[in-house]
Amino acid sequence: MRVLAFIPVLAAVASAGCTRRSSQKPAPTETVQGEGGAWSQCGGVGWAGATSCVSGYTCSKINDYYSQCIPGSTTAILKAVPLTTSTFSSSAAPVTTTLKSSSAPTSIRSTTTSSLSSAPVATTLKTSESTVPTSVSSTTLESSTGTPSATTVPSNPNPTVLESGWYWIRAVAAPNFHKYLQGGASSATSSNQTALLEDHTTAGQFNIIDGQLVFNTKPAQLYLNVENPTDKTQRKLKTWFSTTKNAYGTFKFQGDTLTWSVADIKRQNEAAWLVCTGQEVFINTGAYLYQTPAGCSDQTIHSYGGSTANV
Repeated sequence: MRVLAFIPVLAAVASAGCTRRSSQKPAPTETVQGEGGAWSQCGGVGWAGATSCVSGYTCSKINDYYSQCIPGSTTAILKAVPLTTSTFSSSAAPVTTTLKSSSAPTSIRSTTTSSLSSAPVATTLKTSESTVPTSVSSTTLESSTGTPSATTVPSNPNPTVLESGWYWIRAVAAPNFHKYLQGGASSATSSNQTALLEDHTTAGQFNIIDGQLVFNTKPAQLYLNVENPTDKTQRKLKTWFSTTKNAYGTFKFQGDTLTWSVADIKRQNEAAWLVCTGQEVFINTGAYLYQTPAGCSDQTIHSYGGSTANV
């Protein structure tokens, strides 16, 4: 009977010990996220930084890949809506036709005609060469010594299927939704190819190598050059493709967004571009969607790894 009398006492001691240990647990700490400064990035796909802004600025979504702290209340941003030329409805599976030849034609135009009762027909063209210029024009390019030299550059040398190690570069927001970066006719101020955002049928293929944006052309590769202005507050910096490497600034991908930076210009948004009259591409040295120059639209442009530039 004496042994049994100690059992309640031991139980009470054990209970008191458990209560003492639980009262010593540290209180949970509260994590407060920082605020982004004026004109800084505050969101987008893959963004891990601040998602709110300092007083007087609002985090506004520019597109899925970039949000920015801008003055005042939230700015309404146009959302891009893909356009479709037709809607197909059919229980039949799409028909794939493959054409093979030992030599590619110099010009290919594909037209698909269908009604609502038939599925679209996908056509794949295979040739013995991956790149076939449709035409060749003679263009004068500047040499490294500053003396113009006669060089022949294909006017449309772009492969229609993405080659390994290269990317399409395109806009993903209005008003240039799914317009693709490419070279165009020589401008009045440069003997090289103007940088354009145009239709997918003539899209170029690109990659960034050692800070250079390289245009995959045949037989020679081109580089996107940037104007070095006397006035460093200038809002528009001209761009063009040349056989000479760019000597002003550095290109890089931030996620899939194409950016450009240089030491002597402090850009509020390194991903800000402008598309102006004639679809010419310029670097915007100012803020995105703020004091946009007349005749231009704000744009960000992104890499795309789909096999064909058809969307």
